[in-house]
Amino acid sequence: MGPPVTTASPATAPPAAAKSTAPTLLNVNGIEVIYNHVILVLKGVSLVVPEGGIVALLGANGAGKTTTLRAVSCLLSGERGQVTKGTIEYKGEKINGLTAYDLVRRGVVQVMEGRRCFAHLTVEENLLTGAYTRGASRAQVAADLEKVYAFFPRLKTRRTSQSGYTSGGEQQMTAIGRALMAQPKMILLDEPSMGLAPQIVEEIFGIVQNLNAKEGVSFLLAEQNTNIALRFAHYGYILESGRVVMDGAARELAENEDVKEFYLGISKEGRKSFRDAKFYRRRKRWLA
Repeated sequence: MGPPVTTASPATAPPAAAKSTAPTLLNVNGIEVIYNHVILVLKGVSLVVPEGGIVALLGANGAGKTTTLRAVSCLLSGERGQVTKGTIEYKGEKINGLTAYDLVRRGVVQVMEGRRCFAHLTVEENLLTGAYTRGASRAQVAADLEKVYAFFPRLKTRRTSQSGYTSGGEQQMTAIGRALMAQPKMILLDEPSMGLAPQIVEEIFGIVQNLNAKEGVSFLLAEQNTNIALRFAHYGYILESGRVVMDGAARELAENEDVKEFYLGISKEGRKSFRDAKFYRRRKRWLA
């Protein structure tokens, strides 16, 4: 089932029943991932990202979200991991075995968990590193830089500051802006809300939605903050112990009783504490 695609705001998004007719950009089909030749992490994960879509990969810490992103971005080898089964296709072309450099040139860029800015470089120098693989002219790079600053006005005011001395939100903006400098068709965004204040998280996700609507950039984002991810995404997949246990339109997942109880802390009886959530019941229902 393909994710429904819309560029509207969460408040005005069309009903979940509206299905996407957009072509498939990324197709992950039944992949298994093993680390150190022995540790099985992903167990037959399948997902689809359409052109112009925002797809959320949800689940608790250790569910396999980051491993899925690394499998797509061809970064597993640096962690002694490998895809042992299944296929990953981008624009209909199998990309298993490509290098991360090859994939960036094809239009897929990952923003790593923890932002990973070059702390000793200025904000602008960090952004310029994103254009390194393109071989673009100075005029093209300068134009793209101004476009990034239009999306991230705060970065323009901090352009000469060392990234290591900027706030967590500014570093996340720098990391996303650096990815944009590569002119990607799809960005893999790993835990964009981690360590950020709620107001900054809202701002980051608003920028993601704006980039999707105005630039047509597709997003596959891994996120533990289920509430905000489902507000801004078009479609979602929930991972448990390396398996996809549920998927559907974001609005449908947000209204699902299991998702509300075990990820949003809300049951029919009202809000519940994390301690009260009985995960074994959920696993029995979802993995049966």
